[in-house]
Amino acid sequence: MVSELQQRMQESFQENVSEEYLMDCMRCGFCLPACPTYLATNQDETHSPRGRISLMKAMRDGDVVWDGSVEEAFDMCLGCRACEPACPAGVQYGVLIEETRVAVQQAKPQGGVEKMVRKAAFDGVFADQKKMASTVKLVQFYQRSGLQATTRKIGFLNLFPPFMKEMEGVLPKVESKKKRTMLEKPKTTQVAFFTGCLMDTLFQETNRKTIELLEWLGAEVILPKEQQCCGALHGHSGELEKGMRNAKANIDAFDSDDYAFIVNNAGGCGAFLSEYGKHLQSEPQYRKKAERFSRKTIDISSLFVRLGMNLQLKAMTAEEGAIVTYQDSCHLRNVNKVFLEPRSLLQDAPGFEYKELIDAGSCCGSAGIYNLLQPEMAKKILDLKMKGVKELQPAKIITSNPGCLMQMQVGIQQEGLEKEMQAVHIVDFLHEVVQKNQN
Repeated sequence: MVSELQQRMQESFQENVSEEYLMDCMRCGFCLPACPTYLATNQDETHSPRGRISLMKAMRDGDVVWDGSVEEAFDMCLGCRACEPACPAGVQYGVLIEETRVAVQQAKPQGGVEKMVRKAAFDGVFADQKKMASTVKLVQFYQRSGLQATTRKIGFLNLFPPFMKEMEGVLPKVESKKKRTMLEKPKTTQVAFFTGCLMDTLFQETNRKTIELLEWLGAEVILPKEQQCCGALHGHSGELEKGMRNAKANIDAFDSDDYAFIVNNAGGCGAFLSEYGKHLQSEPQYRKKAERFSRKTIDISSLFVRLGMNLQLKAMTAEEGAIVTYQDSCHLRNVNKVFLEPRSLLQDAPGFEYKELIDAGSCCGSAGIYNLLQPEMAKKILDLKMKGVKELQPAKIITSNPGCLMQMQVGIQQEGLEKEMQAVHIVDFLHEVVQKNQN
């Protein structure tokens, strides 16, 4: 006899998960060596894209019973989408895993605590930029009041799981807003800046430097009001409808002919922003506006290249010194197909020697909040990443996403390499290079 939960789950999969997309998978296995969880679990098929797609279809057809192992297979997916470039059939795995998480979220009973946490996160902090700013002010108070130092001194953090202690250890120092310090040039183009939620609070210094570099390259930077979190965390957590609420707010905020580009400096955000058109194609009121928004979306390194930063860097002189390397943001590489641009900027940066990181295109284990929800698997993946780092021994690991930045800092901390290397956002790195050559 089919249980009530099994029936609800099957109906939810039938309603939310596209059978057409499921049938695109040819089961060829080209995705397997690209999947971090497949490799980290010693080639467990249920933790591969092909295996998960088979489970999705089986759930939709009622051929498998919903249980903890099925749920774990879907939860364990990083959503890095490295399988998509590897797939000869063009399977839209990103769509399928999002649809699957929506199906599970709608059918699975939620406890009181989970409901409360989800409401606070997806209807509160990540739905209202003001609430995000207020939350980060608490972090700032924790850091500046002496509470952080006291907490660490008395060992209070030892009461928490190790991964929480590690993440607390790499939280960026929340700075007060500073005046811009870089020389500006005559304006030749207008761009709108998507500031992001974490980037405009925890990493507001990086945002400030982003604006400075764009202005130094001759861009007039517009900051549309009423912009919100991109909605990526909603979409990756089975709350796609709420993510689209944020998307519509952003589309309305940026709906202008005044600028050719909507630039962002967070790879995970950029991928979701670029897919607004796909997510809203069935909504007549927003379809065309969403497509235009997505067409204008551009990553900061790509815009730097367009605005001629490479020529500016080549014109600077400095003795070649420390090794720098680059860890790809999965979504920036796999969804937006941006991987040459940041490397070209690092190769042209004076005073540094660029060397490619082993498996730079593989996930570091951050994946949004994956490292918080799946700390054991995230650590396995990070450990694999750090093997390549230790072999290369760079002075700086450059990243293009806040989650990747913090995850790589955790890896450096775990290996005791804090005195030898640091993880740096590409904007912060380039800003330092340019500023040194201005003085």
